[in-house]
Amino acid sequence: MGLNIGDKAPGFKLYSSEKEEIALDNFAGKNVVLLFFPQAFTGVCTTELCSVRDGIADYNHLNAEVLAISVDSIFTLARFKEDQALNFRLLSDFNKEISAAYGALYEEFVFGMHGVSKRAAFVVDGTGHIQYAEVLESAGDLPSFSAIKEALAGLN
Repeated sequence: MGLNIGDKAPGFKLYSSEKEEIALDNFAGKNVVLLFFPQAFTGVCTTELCSVRDGIADYNHLNAEVLAISVDSIFTLARFKEDQALNFRLLSDFNKEISAAYGALYEEFVFGMHGVSKRAAFVVDGTGHIQYAEVLESAGDLPSFSAIKEALAGLN
């Protein structure tokens, strides 16, 4: 049961690594890139988020706010953000509800862990509708950043 293009994006309120409550509704009128990722401080997640950090000007130019979401605690995310000098918000889905709502939650992950976010990418337009959706089954794969940017460019 995944989300499809044109679907209303599930709303949420999550806490950021700066301990502020962030709601999807805060970005009405603006494009949002939601990046779900399995765990802070792991190789592929670090590669993914540092790639976004290094290309943040592209997202800014496309009128997009980037929000990266994992089930890590806000404290873990704060340390990860600081260590990697990330220049966008990291949100904690510690209770796993939002990852599940987006169809981006592993029931079982490595090392016997349960309820870890899948690597996934969604583009939500200014009216709150999904314009791009990619949920990866393999945590070792990266989302298609070119497809994300193409979807964003089509909205501007």
